[in-house]
Amino acid sequence: MFSDHWSPKVIAEMNDYQFKLVKIKDDFIWHKHDDTDEVFIVMKGEIFIEFENETINLTDGEMIVVPKGTKHRPFANDEAMIMLVEPRGVVNTGDQKNDLTAPNDQWI
Repeated sequence: MFSDHWSPKVIAEMNDYQFKLVKIKDDFIWHKHDDTDEVFIVMKGEIFIEFENETINLTDGEMIVVPKGTKHRPFANDEAMIMLVEPRGVVNTGDQKNDLTAPNDQWI
């Protein structure tokens, strides 16, 4: 239902949490979320999440919880589809604002 990269789309809410689908490809920016953990679930493809001391590789069906305040940079060499689970209102670029900052609450 969408083709743009790095622009999460909300598919459901539970209490104050949103479930978002997003397609990713190439590099994102280094950022952190000071007030919340962030869940990445790989629906299709392969992604990497770079931390200051290591890079984690995830493939179909795998997930990771990035703890709040942890600087990270997701990327994918080829297009991948992921689900994010995070509180309503979380900005995709966290503490950074740039051309990859996506609008919030875009539903599909």
